[in-house]
Amino acid sequence: MTQALTLPVVSATGSIDSYIQSVRRFPLLSAEEEVCLATRYREEDDLEAARQLVLSHLRLVVAVARGYLGYGLPHADLIQEGNIGLMKAVKRFDPGHGVRLVSFAIHWIKAEIHEYILRNWRMVKVATTKAQRKLFFNLRSLKGSSDSLSQPHVADIAHRLSVKPEEVVEMDSRMAGHDLALEGDSSEDGAFAPIDYLADPSTEPLRVLEARARDHLQQDGLQTALAGLDSRSRRIVEARWLNDEHTATLHELAAEFGVSAERIRQIEVKAMQKMRSTLEPLVAGVR
Repeated sequence: MTQALTLPVVSATGSIDSYIQSVRRFPLLSAEEEVCLATRYREEDDLEAARQLVLSHLRLVVAVARGYLGYGLPHADLIQEGNIGLMKAVKRFDPGHGVRLVSFAIHWIKAEIHEYILRNWRMVKVATTKAQRKLFFNLRSLKGSSDSLSQPHVADIAHRLSVKPEEVVEMDSRMAGHDLALEGDSSEDGAFAPIDYLADPSTEPLRVLEARARDHLQQDGLQTALAGLDSRSRRIVEARWLNDEHTATLHELAAEFGVSAERIRQIEVKAMQKMRSTLEPLVAGVR
């Protein structure tokens, strides 16, 4: 279905606001219209009916994706991943269950966005179990507006999410990400900042050797890993991760190769896995 549908594209070179305005122009469906379209798609494989179902719910994806902006990932990619989840929901939607598509689709939209975040956010490597994933995605809302967690609050969150209290504290510290000004305020006489009493370890022989090894890994190791990919996979990885001027979106690459955005995502995941297996022995040698 994803290959046959023509949907508005979230372009990294265009305006997110323009995309949002365009999807808001698609009319909402009544319950009767929704049942009729869903029935046509399920019974007659009517792709135009599926297209109307997807278009009428694109604004839902925008609303859900907005809730994940705090993870530092491109808004356009969050929306596009959510759109893939929406299309999966439409494909599986059964109007005979008496549930509106909006209620059914939210699960699939969030699931696709969650997987995207888990694949791409560096700090999420601590979320290795189902319970930790739940903690990762729910800690912000459960914490509320408080800057720090009290012991009772930690215990309550740990109990509600079935994790250890120390896991709550660790995740909170990782997600806080507060920066500390090393040089402090130079206008205050007699003030001491961290930079005044921190030693510089960069000239230690061991650190110098480690830095050289890391540089080698980043340059030669990366090129070796890329060389092991086929031309299409390499193009996708370079466009998505190694172009500082413009990060290509899934839909842009889908248009370039004439496949669906979901197919591009699958190729990207497989390529990253292959590169990781190539780099692992080199990383082990650096440690």
